Amino acid sequence: MIAIVRRSIPLLLISVAACASSPEDALRAALAERIAAVPRAEVGLWFEDLASGVTIGVADTVTFHAASTMKVPVMMALFARADAGALALDDSMLLQNRFASIVDGSPYALSAADDSDSTLYERVGRPITYRELIERMIVRSSNLATNALIERLDPVEITAYAERLGGHGVQVLRGVEDGLAFRAGRNNTTTARGMGRLLVALERGQVGSDSATAEMRAILMRQEFNDEIPAGLPSGTPVAHKTGWITATTHDAAIIYPPGRAPYVLVILTRAIPERAAAQRLMADLSRLVWEYATAPGRADRAPSPH
Repeated sequence: MIAIVRRSIPLLLISVAACASSPEDALRAALAERIAAVPRAEVGLWFEDLASGVTIGVADTVTFHAASTMKVPVMMALFARADAGALALDDSMLLQNRFASIVDGSPYALSAADDSDSTLYERVGRPITYRELIERMIVRSSNLATNALIERLDPVEITAYAERLGGHGVQVLRGVEDGLAFRAGRNNTTTARGMGRLLVALERGQVGSDSATAEMRAILMRQEFNDEIPAGLPSGTPVAHKTGWITATTHDAAIIYPPGRAPYVLVILTRAIPERAAAQRLMADLSRLVWEYATAPGRADRAPSPH
């Protein structure tokens, strides 16, 4: 039996390495042990190393409520529209706080008190550019900006675009806080692998033009909530990511840029963890384990594991 070492995550990786046939097996075992240390926690994880091609998944095709990670494919679909000339990101739209439920078309409005970007509500009834709405949707996770942009697009279009990029299991059905839809079980969903494949596509320049790719990456790097995956990395490590959380559910989807080598993608989805701080600690520890594996000497040159 492998003992769980709680005081030192590096020691945990060392403890399982002796029983593993490869560094990848050691990482899988260490991830599993850390997850098991949180009773009843459910975790989906996808790691993809763009340097070596190694991929490691934990329940990576299991469907989770997407929470605010669904804002990533919304951003991608908007930039695709702009690349195609269907809209200009510096064009303006009238900001409104009135949306139609996908269940019966009945109207609902968002509350500033329940939004991580309450200041945007001061702009209701005034023009605002698509570019600023995208910035607020990602960087401050504005729900109002998200719903305004989804109204400009179409959830069917967003989901289809994500599917074309390889984001299988990523489904955008509706805007945020559609209570009737939530009670009916009609929610935005994702898988760890599906969201990870979207970020891989972005990093490889498959989502849009070179300028669009650079701008989307920069927006994700300005993310203001950094207590999950970035908390397990050395200070100052560049991370392009999007978080999301609802009750007992906390997610983060990231592209991590270690110095001197190609980046890697890490997506961690969690649920059934009532205390958000406990979920954040778990995610930071999982992130640290992946960092230690990915940045080990010579790791970027390693051929993909056959497992």
